[in-house]
Amino acid sequence: MTVNDDSFTNWKNREEIAESMIPLIGKLHRERDVTVLLHSRSLVNKSVVSILKTHRFARQIAGQELSVTETMPFLKALTALDLGPSQIDLGMLATRYQADERGLSIEEFTAEAVAGATGANKIDRREPRDVVLYGFGRIGRLVARLLIEKAGSGNGLRLRAIVVRGGGAQDIVKRASLLRRDSIHGQFQGTITVDEENSTIIANGNAVKVIYADDPSQVDYTEYGIRDAILIDNTGKWRDRAGLSEHLRPGIEKVVLTAPGKGDVPNIVHGVNHDTIKPDEQILSCASCTTNAIVPPLKAMDDEYGVLRGHVETVHSFTNDQNLLDNYHKAERRGRSAPLNMVITETGAASAVAKALPDLKAPISGSSIRVPVPDVSIAILNLQLARETTREEVHDYLRDVSLTSPLKRQIDFTTAPDAVSSDFIGSRHASIVDAGALKVDGDNAILYLWYDNEFGYSCQVVRVVQHVSGVEYPTYPATAV
Repeated sequence: MTVNDDSFTNWKNREEIAESMIPLIGKLHRERDVTVLLHSRSLVNKSVVSILKTHRFARQIAGQELSVTETMPFLKALTALDLGPSQIDLGMLATRYQADERGLSIEEFTAEAVAGATGANKIDRREPRDVVLYGFGRIGRLVARLLIEKAGSGNGLRLRAIVVRGGGAQDIVKRASLLRRDSIHGQFQGTITVDEENSTIIANGNAVKVIYADDPSQVDYTEYGIRDAILIDNTGKWRDRAGLSEHLRPGIEKVVLTAPGKGDVPNIVHGVNHDTIKPDEQILSCASCTTNAIVPPLKAMDDEYGVLRGHVETVHSFTNDQNLLDNYHKAERRGRSAPLNMVITETGAASAVAKALPDLKAPISGSSIRVPVPDVSIAILNLQLARETTREEVHDYLRDVSLTSPLKRQIDFTTAPDAVSSDFIGSRHASIVDAGALKVDGDNAILYLWYDNEFGYSCQVVRVVQHVSGVEYPTYPATAV
């Protein structure tokens, strides 16, 4: 048999194993509210090839691919346990088992590693929590996709309604079409039908009411059977407490803003300060996409090296706020054609750092350039550190943070030497460290951080909503703090 034959046979064997993993992963998710991960990447509703590609990511740990032949025994062991709602990382299980020297069987090791989610220790499944989207633009539709995707078990978050201004004939059909197909993020994964008579979009069996209103005061959500809901404002029209409080109508308990909050509105970056949210807080912000991109790695660098000062330059994709062609705009430069120009503009991300990281005393400045790409941006974070270090040390540290730290859902890491912006469309992380571009000289470190300013940010929004809803289930094996 030739080398080519051996490689193909090996691939077919791994395909078969990955195929057999799918029903096990699906059953755990539907019946027990268990999300199976591989190094913080969900394997729920993934294809055979997607599962194999996700396993290949693990080559960043020890320079070699993690095979499904190694993780399948752990998945089988999980199905035999009395598991409660949780997230379980097969990659972490396999990695820790390889380092364990006690001679335990895979079944024994797995039972011990996830003991907090089994038997008398397991938490109860939460009742579904209603969610309303106010606005249905770029972020609103991506958040809708994520909420529908995560509704598989019937528990957790349940998208009940979207609120928009009336758009004329076939409004709901056109909005459903925009949810179904996206020029950047591709096709919706599932089926969408429209019930025009009842003003409802049905996506993967989820009935989502479309409510038409010009102002929050016009809606009583209890009329639609909505109770104690979390409303996600995607419009950015109201950004202070007084304005956002207008959403606290009958049926709405909390309001989450997908833009930087003003005044005393808490700006939350999941993974960094989400645990500071007070239980009785009704108004909060998820800050900006750029704030979410820079704050986690900034915290990681400050924790390890100390940060004395910093500057962030964001090279940001254009947005709907800009004009396609030169035309009037209230901002001086944003009126120039977005697809034809690089446009210098301001960013509030640097000043927002203080809200998310109040213990960071280092001054952080910032500026931004909009460029002619529709999605994925890069933040260049230039830091003066409190001690000297080396490129190799920072490289290994950030890689470990992305794989094993409490920030692993926020910070990703790529060693691809040919990586470009479009490679990160659909990334679920807040930012991705580009290892090849990293520069370190004594006490100066320059980090290049890619981020999908649409989808990655939407994932952060959903994580915050899960947290305040009480449906953010613990992850096993536990990550050392």
